[in-house]
Amino acid sequence: MLNPAFRSLMWYLLAGTRGGPNRRRLLEELRRSPANAHQLSSTLDLDYRTVRHHLRLLEQNHVVARTVPGAYAPPYELSPYLAEHFDLVWEAIDCSGRPRHRPARAGTPLGRSSQGVQ
Repeated sequence: MLNPAFRSLMWYLLAGTRGGPNRRRLLEELRRSPANAHQLSSTLDLDYRTVRHHLRLLEQNHVVARTVPGAYAPPYELSPYLAEHFDLVWEAIDCSGRPRHRPARAGTPLGRSSQGVQ
C-alpha cells in the first residue's frame, strides 16, 4: 500500500507541475542506476542547470538521495521508499497526469456495448 501523503507528493512533483516530465525522466534513469547531475544531463540531453534544479527539488522532498553526501559530484539514487514502491507510484499517477479511465471500445460510441442498443 502506498502512503497517501507520498502519493500526493509524487503526483504534484511528477504530474501536477510543468517540470513533471523532466523529473519523471530523471527518476526513470536513476531507477536504472545511480548517476550524478552531469551524467544525467548527458544521458537525457537536458541542460545541466535544469537537471540540478530538479534534483535539488527531488532531494528536498526526500525522493532522491546522494549516495555520498558532501562529496564532489555525488551520484544520486532513488530514496529507499520510492525504490520499493516505484511501480505503485507510476501506476497511481498514471505518469501522464491525466485521470485514469477505461478507453472506449473501437466502433462503439462512448464505449457502450452494441448489445441491446438499436
